[in-house]
Amino acid sequence: MRSRLGFRHSKQQPWLKGLSLRLGIAVVVLVICVISLFFSFGFTNSSYSVENIDVDKLWRTADSGGWRSSSAPRSDWPPPPAESNGYLRVRCNGGLNQQRSAICNAVVAARIMNATLVLPELDTNSFWRDESGFPGIYDVEHFIKTLRYDIHIVKSIPEVSSKGKTKKLKAHQIRPPRDAPLSWYTTFALEKMKQHGAIYLTPFSHRLAEEIDEPELQRLRCRVNYHALRFKPYIIEISREIVNRLRSQGHFMSIHLRFEMDMLAFAGCIDIFTPAEQKILIKYRKENFADKKLVYRERRLIGKCPLTPEEVGLILRSMGFDNSTRIYLASGELFGGDRFMKPFRALFPHLENHSTVGPEKLEENARGLAGSAVDYMVCLLSDVFIPTYDGPSNFANNLMGHRLYYGFRTTITPDRKALAPIFMDREEGKGDGFEERVRKVMFSSGKFGGPHKRVRPESVYTNSWPECFCQVNAKNKKDKCPPNNVVELLESRLHSEELDESDENRTANDSSAGLAEDSLI
Repeated sequence: MRSRLGFRHSKQQPWLKGLSLRLGIAVVVLVICVISLFFSFGFTNSSYSVENIDVDKLWRTADSGGWRSSSAPRSDWPPPPAESNGYLRVRCNGGLNQQRSAICNAVVAARIMNATLVLPELDTNSFWRDESGFPGIYDVEHFIKTLRYDIHIVKSIPEVSSKGKTKKLKAHQIRPPRDAPLSWYTTFALEKMKQHGAIYLTPFSHRLAEEIDEPELQRLRCRVNYHALRFKPYIIEISREIVNRLRSQGHFMSIHLRFEMDMLAFAGCIDIFTPAEQKILIKYRKENFADKKLVYRERRLIGKCPLTPEEVGLILRSMGFDNSTRIYLASGELFGGDRFMKPFRALFPHLENHSTVGPEKLEENARGLAGSAVDYMVCLLSDVFIPTYDGPSNFANNLMGHRLYYGFRTTITPDRKALAPIFMDREEGKGDGFEERVRKVMFSSGKFGGPHKRVRPESVYTNSWPECFCQVNAKNKKDKCPPNNVVELLESRLHSEELDESDENRTANDSSAGLAEDSLI
């Protein structure tokens, strides 16, 4: 048996050798193919798709996908009743972004409560050292006129007569809960309003939930934010003058460089500063924010540290922007002095701000609300906008939403969490393939300001799609654009309602109002 077994085995050896040879060749070919695919599809630092992106296309607006902005009502939207339930006062605290959002929320609150809104107060003195308030930067008459189909607005709380004396109506002060639901306003707040005749909600930053399942109320927010809140003519004039100067030599980008003391202290990112500077940041944090142990490396790895000016410059260079790029910087006073700007300026020497390119008449209020408003407008009109820190309650959030609404203007949002290990490797001497790795992160999303689904931490103020957008050739009825004469319809209905209130013949007028409703629907 052994001999037979041995004989059969010896007869098969040439066949097995041939098979092994062919298998070996096949394996080598397969490995070569895998390596080729590996390099072709970008699984290394040299990505094919990234290498072939034309950075010049970023100067254009993003693809709209057939969408356009529209915040007009698309369903039955009756005008405010002639008589309201009382007066609503609010104090909008924080920076420009928080204030704009708070004003939008105040209008929504007034609408659902059937309240008369007193022109919102801006908490300018504590943050801005600026007493100008709402009338100092916004066009009041335009604000009231634009929202006449939505709510009643008065410039000040009225006077009342009591026991032969005339005095202003005293508003009952309430501290609203953070991110309060609509129901809080239509129950608790409304009850207090009916009881006292007026309520004063303070503070009013983030006091209404951002995500509400009422598309028409979200559209109302957009009407306030992108139509009613128009800056005063002199601010628009200065902004356009700056934009014209910048654009006279071609495209320009704007960058919101968030590297001020308050943000760095809030984020807990202090290790890159000198011991003396760290003491200042620690002291500021203890005085202004909750006590919490923050580790710089951990904060950086989860994307909580603002990008440094040099990091912004390295990102732009890696993406393919050259040193002829004109850049407008919107920022407060950068912490740490000029040493943080020198590397950025070496990469991109054509840096401007409203002090270097703006008219002299702005300088008297450059650090107040007017200066922030000019920065906002220039960033809104720039060809490309880059926020370096899009955290909560930030100037950039509202601006990103406004640029989306204003025609899908290109916005480049760095992924700080994905970029952190790349920068940290470079700092530790492991910089091989640095630019390729940065490009891969920056071009991975491919959105750059186009329509996209709202995903946390985005809010309706950062991205109002789809509620505040429509399609001319919509497949879905809810995405269809309202009629072109929607303003005329609203005006007609408002006029009909006013006649109803003044006419003694209620029956006849009710019928007329019904016809107006049908025409609007």
